[in-house]
Amino acid sequence: MTTAGIRTIGRFLPERVVTNAELADRLPTSDKWIQDRLGILTRRVAADDEWSSTLGARALTDACQRAGVSEDSVDLVICGTYTPDHMLPNTASAIMARVGMRYTPGFDVNSGGCPGAVFALDVGRRYIESGEYKRVAVVLTDVGTRLLDPEDRTVGVIFGDAAACYMLEPAVTGRGVQKVTLRSDPTGYTSVYAAREHRTDAAGKPKASGFGNNFTTMRGPEIREFVLGEMPAFIEAFVRDCGLTLTDIDFYAFHQANLRLLHGIMERLGEPLTKTLTNIERIGNVSGASLPLVLHDAVEEGRLRPGDRTLLVAFGGGLNYGAALVDWAGPADFPTRESSR
Repeated sequence: MTTAGIRTIGRFLPERVVTNAELADRLPTSDKWIQDRLGILTRRVAADDEWSSTLGARALTDACQRAGVSEDSVDLVICGTYTPDHMLPNTASAIMARVGMRYTPGFDVNSGGCPGAVFALDVGRRYIESGEYKRVAVVLTDVGTRLLDPEDRTVGVIFGDAAACYMLEPAVTGRGVQKVTLRSDPTGYTSVYAAREHRTDAAGKPKASGFGNNFTTMRGPEIREFVLGEMPAFIEAFVRDCGLTLTDIDFYAFHQANLRLLHGIMERLGEPLTKTLTNIERIGNVSGASLPLVLHDAVEEGRLRPGDRTLLVAFGGGLNYGAALVDWAGPADFPTRESSR
């Protein structure tokens, strides 16, 4: 059976850095409160002319450059996003238009934003496993800060903007994505969601986000209860189903929801923090892109090496959540292929 390996991960972070102090100037919060509860120091925010397709196109191009291939050699583009440029057409098409791709198929996957790091990856790997597609780009991109109520502290201090791109190809050694389990618990549908609402400020003036009257709402206590109450048991069961134990996992890559929650998961699993890596301190919660960006950093820092058993875990709106076991592939695990069709 063909196995889908992650050949490389492209990335793009907007230039603008927003500090806790800047947020404290306009929201009822403080640098200490944000650090103590969330572990965030700074976050990246897209420029006014940058949208999901802008960030996604740059991540796709970066992935192609890292792999040494052309954009035209990509057989399929899948975009995971909850902040599409437009209601129609799909953001994958907008991304391909920005990089000058033609005739390559593409579509979007909306799995609740943050879970896309595993959900969209699972969709992409199945196209590789079919044998009909040899190179699939899975782009995770969101401008989540555009959906914020400018006066809502509960979400205003957490989110950032970024994009990442898994470049998937057949791994000749059998390394790559070994098993994926996806779950949904719609009883938590309103734990975190973005919806059309009419909101006004204290003076009765209508509020607007970057998406008009659409705003993100998050119920922090519900998310915390779910993450710390459900995710450790889910992870343990998934690892058992893979025929492994937690000690067999070399590296844990989590969606970067909240530094305290991530540390809490590892503590409940009884696993050392040395087996994971975080980036939420520097870039905030960037939705589906956060997990692949952790993998990118781990490879760059030598923390993730070919052959390492890697556990990818993502959770978020829906409540959707999932896990993927990946035997990390290196350059020698991929066949050579011409960079254009």
